[in-house]
Amino acid sequence: MRLPLLALCLSALPFAAQACGGSFSSFVNDLKAEAVAKGHGKSAVEQFFSGVRQEPSVIKADRAQGVFQRPFLDFSKRLISADRLKRGQSNARKYDAIFDQVEQRYGVDRGVLLAFWAFETDYGGFQGDFNTANALVTLSHDCRRPELFRPQVFAALELFEQGAFDPRTTTGAWAGEIGMVQMLPRDILENGVDGDGDGKVSLKTSPADALMSGGKMLQNLGWRAGEPWLQEVQVPAQFDWSQSGLNVVKSTSAWEGLGVRARQGSLQRGLKASLILPQGHKGPAFIAYPNFRVYFEWNQSFTYVLTAAYFGTRLQGAPVYDAGSPEQGLNGAQTKELQRKLQARGHNVGKVDGILGARTRAAVQAEQKRLGLPADAWPTPTLLARL
Repeated sequence: MRLPLLALCLSALPFAAQACGGSFSSFVNDLKAEAVAKGHGKSAVEQFFSGVRQEPSVIKADRAQGVFQRPFLDFSKRLISADRLKRGQSNARKYDAIFDQVEQRYGVDRGVLLAFWAFETDYGGFQGDFNTANALVTLSHDCRRPELFRPQVFAALELFEQGAFDPRTTTGAWAGEIGMVQMLPRDILENGVDGDGDGKVSLKTSPADALMSGGKMLQNLGWRAGEPWLQEVQVPAQFDWSQSGLNVVKSTSAWEGLGVRARQGSLQRGLKASLILPQGHKGPAFIAYPNFRVYFEWNQSFTYVLTAAYFGTRLQGAPVYDAGSPEQGLNGAQTKELQRKLQARGHNVGKVDGILGARTRAAVQAEQKRLGLPADAWPTPTLLARL
């Protein structure tokens, strides 16, 4: 099941190239003209775009992502089952030699890739059945995020010219990702690896290709070999909760000086880290190392990122988190009301979408501090009422 909000770091296109909306056929003609101007052969361009059509189901899927409104504990329980953990451990053994190569070449731990493999396609079991060319062109035409998807159309065209993409038959997720670990066409061009040595990159059918390619992509996104990414911790009851959040970075020795202790083992010496409280100071607590931030280059949903990172640690032997007893949070409608109130107070929370993202959490923390509440970035009905 494909869940992530697509949010890879892509440079913005010139304004003229961000045209969107209007007649779909005229839009496709503009894409064809731009493709030729970029140096693609006219024959290939005509073949690639000849059957492309608009897909309303893609827009519907893009708008229907309410699952990200779920808090971390609910979201993680939904995605991490005993069966999914068991199959992850089985795949770790089955593809041990491949994971060894990924770790040696790219420095990415097997738990990290296993978690992505699990969440993106249930270990390859469901890779999506949307026509990829239609999805990319539809999302480029839509005016919500054309700067993200338009470059992917031309990347798919390049793959087509290489014989590695069929605009009629290539399928994947609604947002244009392909294969077992769901990679966009540009990522395939830049990071595709022939892991099984058959002379081609087959992300849909070859676990070796998919895992090696995913490892290379993470390395290129900034993954630091041999370093952890997330670790559960215990925090003293008397603590300055405003020190939590990704915007506060301290050395692990500084965190230990404040009484933060690893729940299992010890904190990694010599690294900077942040303290994360996904459901406030009465819920689970984690130390996020530099590698954790790389996850946001794969996906920008805080809840998804934390769940994927946590599952990666579980697959490598970490215990089930201590859920604690978090205070009651807000539902989607209440979170939208909160976001509107925060905006009225001058905070930039981004889109009013009912999702507790990084900017909303930062604004919540600032208001909690102003009101004398525990500044743990977890919004409660009490905070909503006070605002």
